[in-house]
Amino acid sequence: METIRIPLRGWKKLPPKAALIVTPMILSFLMSGIVASIATVRAVGIVPELPGNILHAWMLSYPVAFPSAMIVMPIVRRIVGLVVDLPQAAK
Repeated sequence: METIRIPLRGWKKLPPKAALIVTPMILSFLMSGIVASIATVRAVGIVPELPGNILHAWMLSYPVAFPSAMIVMPIVRRIVGLVVDLPQAAK
């Protein structure tokens, strides 16, 4: 899989340790948006107020999703380590 590179001129990247917070932050942001969208469409259907309803549901779900992802991520990493033969870090 090829890494997508986006040129960010004048943007200083965060240090590697930030990935421990940024990964679940972005993951939970996207996942809660997708789930809120699907649940809202299923609940109210395609109506003119749909975008506002989705945003409202998303605003309620993201504050739950991000802390949940922070708590669950170490457990997921351990499970992945048990199931996947991960390469060893260079010494």
